[in-house]
Amino acid sequence: MSRRPGVLGVGDRVRVGGVVHTVVGVSGTLVRLADVAGAVTAVALPVLQAAEDFALVGSPARAPVPPAGLLDGLPAAAVERALWWEGHVVEVLHGLAPDAPAGAAPRPEYDPARWSLSRREQAKAAELAAAGHQVSASTVKHRRQRYAALGVIGLVDHRVDKRMPDFGRVDARVVQAMQAAIGEASHASSRTAGYILWRTEQILRGGAAGEDGGAVVVPSRRTLYRLLARLSHGLHTTGSARTRQSLANRPDGPFGQLPASAPGEVMQMDSTPLDVLVRLEDGVVGRVELTGMVDVATRTVTAAVLRPTTKSVDASVLLARTVTPEPMRPGWVDALRMSRSVLPHRRLLDIDQRLEHAAARPVIVPETIVCDHGKVFVSRNFRASCRFLGINFQPAHEGTPTDKPHIERTLGSVATLFAQFVVGYTGSNTERRGRRVEQQPLWSMPELQELLDEWIVSAWQNRPHDGLRDPDAPGRAFTPNERYAALVEAAGYVPVALSAEDYIELLPARWQAINAYGIRIKYRTYDAEALNPLRRQPSGVTQKRDLWEIHHDPYDVSRVWVRDHHHGGWITAHWTLLHRVPRPFGELAWDHARASLPAGTEEELADAVAALLRRASDGPAADQQPTLSKRDRRVAARTRVTSPPAPSAARQPNPVVDEPAPGEDESLAEVIPLGIFDPFTEAQKRW
Repeated sequence: MSRRPGVLGVGDRVRVGGVVHTVVGVSGTLVRLADVAGAVTAVALPVLQAAEDFALVGSPARAPVPPAGLLDGLPAAAVERALWWEGHVVEVLHGLAPDAPAGAAPRPEYDPARWSLSRREQAKAAELAAAGHQVSASTVKHRRQRYAALGVIGLVDHRVDKRMPDFGRVDARVVQAMQAAIGEASHASSRTAGYILWRTEQILRGGAAGEDGGAVVVPSRRTLYRLLARLSHGLHTTGSARTRQSLANRPDGPFGQLPASAPGEVMQMDSTPLDVLVRLEDGVVGRVELTGMVDVATRTVTAAVLRPTTKSVDASVLLARTVTPEPMRPGWVDALRMSRSVLPHRRLLDIDQRLEHAAARPVIVPETIVCDHGKVFVSRNFRASCRFLGINFQPAHEGTPTDKPHIERTLGSVATLFAQFVVGYTGSNTERRGRRVEQQPLWSMPELQELLDEWIVSAWQNRPHDGLRDPDAPGRAFTPNERYAALVEAAGYVPVALSAEDYIELLPARWQAINAYGIRIKYRTYDAEALNPLRRQPSGVTQKRDLWEIHHDPYDVSRVWVRDHHHGGWITAHWTLLHRVPRPFGELAWDHARASLPAGTEEELADAVAALLRRASDGPAADQQPTLSKRDRRVAARTRVTSPPAPSAARQPNPVVDEPAPGEDESLAEVIPLGIFDPFTEAQKRW
């Protein structure tokens, strides 16, 4: 019968932690050890065996488990021969063959109780020789030793298991040169395999592959192609450049993880173009950028903003929406209310009454935000917003998207789960784009934003996520809302929503003087009666040269907010020429008008921007060609879609009570246009 492997029992001596102990008791998986001083300690058996210096003192070392899986790749004849030898070797070792029936007795010549191991080896050699196999006793001994050390794989003929080098007989310098050529192609444009082979030859001629002093033997073309296939396996060297660059940016070691056990503990932010064409204004078609934030612990998309071009203020607005309840919109079904979801609505309602009419999207205050090195996220404005809210700002390593994999995957999921169902979907690249996509009935950007917000609340927050599986029951996947409710019970998380005045704090700030005529920003003058005590007065902030802190919204130049450093609070100052442009517009249109009229006065600039927006809104006449250039139309369209929506469709109420703008209620006089100047007619009048 086969002898069992080493068994740990009472009385055995073990070495652990550099000290020899005696086993004084074993209870299940708990082992009691006593040292030379008599001190008794209890150690779990798995912990004891996992110790680096664990060993049985005075016991022979146990042979490792034989790697039986290595037999799968060998020829059937060689495996059959090894199994044949195993039956004879086992009989020599233990007296019985592996297939002996239960209760069978060893044959007399192989009885371990009567004969030594060498006598049994001699008997086996004689038996095999009588059967026609010319085997000596030393051969049986050699097979027995290899079986004891390696198992069945040790009985395989080593000539069958002989393995060639990884790259055959190819010169190592050729391998190094091709690896260098493949490395150069990681961040370059995709080329064919023929170019990689040509580049390899160029590196070899330049001597960059090595310096052995001998001539490099370049193998045949077919061998080089096989070598390239071996070296570039899984690297997409001649395939997609995007995939190749993504693989090259991955770290060599195992991926690290930031454990997140509470909502907001780790959040990730990123921006990417959305693969959907939208109708901006006046028939202008363009793409928008999607900036989103996801909570790692719950996979909740706390906010997502669509903009023509993402700016630092958009990142701050995204941060503000993250810590602000999502209001129910007109037309949304009643099932999307937070009160009808799995979220702990009653408990949260005692904290913030605004949650009474909120949608089923959690309010999460970030503790740590991980983002890339884009100008939007590393801007001073966004860093100041994070400092204001006490958020740990953690930029990822440059060129390492694996530092924020959750938001990368989330934005990709938006494309597959939402964008492809929207009219105007363009696909991820030009190869996937259909024909005449821009001629479809496209959504406007505010409408698409509404659809995205509703999709996040209704679909994403209630969709089971593979990353939210229960460790004790891997077959159960939680939704982001279910995960949030569970972590609130476990972590005791209490969100504190953003107050109204905090919205202004998140806007970009600048420091300027308050003159007698008010505040001038990019040739625009802002003024209010509340600024009278502050005109031409120092703010008292000596670090800023006694200037005043002013917050402004780049997407709405109709007003600014001035911090009253003397009495506290904010003062709203409107643009003095707001009556010329009844609709707020952004700095994109203003800067475009300044470029067209670099020497224009403030009134001329305001009239030029207002005329541009009017022409873009009215469109060309039916009997003439459009007079607006393509850039004029695009600037006007991008400005209009970034203007604040109507109060009924606004996401959040204005944090500051709206004040009537100067001149807003004044009636304008009738404008009489000037006639066309004709010099010939004027000359005739003189006669």
